[in-house]
Amino acid sequence: MATDPLSELQDDLNLDDTNQSLSQLKLASIDDKDWPADEVPAFPKSEDSKGSPEPVTHLRWDDPYYDIARHHIVEVAGDDKYGRKVILFSACRMPPSHQLDHVKLLGYLKFTLDQYVESDYTLVYLHHGLTSENKPSLSWLRDAYREFDRKYKKNIKALYIVHPTMFIKTLLILFKPLISFKFGRKIFYVNFLSELEEYVKLEQLGIPSQVLKYDEYLRSLQKPSQVPQKPIPPRPPLPNQQFGVSLQHLREKSPDQLCVPLVVRETIAHLQEHALATEGIFRRSANTQVVRDVQQKYNNGVPVDFQQYEDVHLPAVILKTFLRELPEPLLTFDLYSHVVSFQSLCSQ
Repeated sequence: MATDPLSELQDDLNLDDTNQSLSQLKLASIDDKDWPADEVPAFPKSEDSKGSPEPVTHLRWDDPYYDIARHHIVEVAGDDKYGRKVILFSACRMPPSHQLDHVKLLGYLKFTLDQYVESDYTLVYLHHGLTSENKPSLSWLRDAYREFDRKYKKNIKALYIVHPTMFIKTLLILFKPLISFKFGRKIFYVNFLSELEEYVKLEQLGIPSQVLKYDEYLRSLQKPSQVPQKPIPPRPPLPNQQFGVSLQHLREKSPDQLCVPLVVRETIAHLQEHALATEGIFRRSANTQVVRDVQQKYNNGVPVDFQQYEDVHLPAVILKTFLRELPEPLLTFDLYSHVVSFQSLCSQ
């Protein structure tokens, strides 16, 4: 009979040791709060749920990984707010351990990541739904972590663990000798989905309905002061606002009525002068805080000198961010169906 991973650790760890080890590990967003236990109320899927629809499996039935992919445990879920590809891992979609080949699951996860690891990417792990029935063994988790060599760890920019429990907290202490300080700084805990929304577009994730219900359940247990507040309504644009406003607004506010916005002109000029020979110039990301600082400068009308940042990828990220935050895309919503239909046109 399989042993639950938590029971394997009880003889070796106590609460004081846990808190002391966590402070040494220095993982991001760690605190000393009382995390939820792993055994929580079940929230089964229902037809009238307002959750996201089940994703479609695009692999053929005879594909070697079809039996894994059909569970939708691992999904590619669009881009985060910094243009990085998002890979979603949903524990609640894992069937009981005796029905799932965990070795093959690891192979499918690597197969999926292999398509994106050459660029920066983000991994989101939805922990709710991991139970004693579908929880993999500690030896498998250890081997799985070791399987992910520098190829996978180099370009992962963030690992968001959503709805962490005491199992995750204890597990990371057990794996402390394996986790480098640099990788540990990329791990973030997310107690509520609303906290994740700052970094990832939730509507793109396809979050399972039972996870949404569990999030509501957790929020209902919190005191009003502990529950994340609703977002503040957007304020009117600043006099020199550049990001998040329409092209028409930018042209009307431009002193010389130029059609090309200032951000586009300056980023492209810098890229033409310094980055034409840089491979993958639009593939890499830049420091998140620096990107925000540059955005704030543009929005406040402060001149930006990209030379001072000594990062040739920064203007490329700023340009992508500007285009991504436009209220309406360059090709406009009205033209979307026509652009999509281009692929069906017969070649002349």
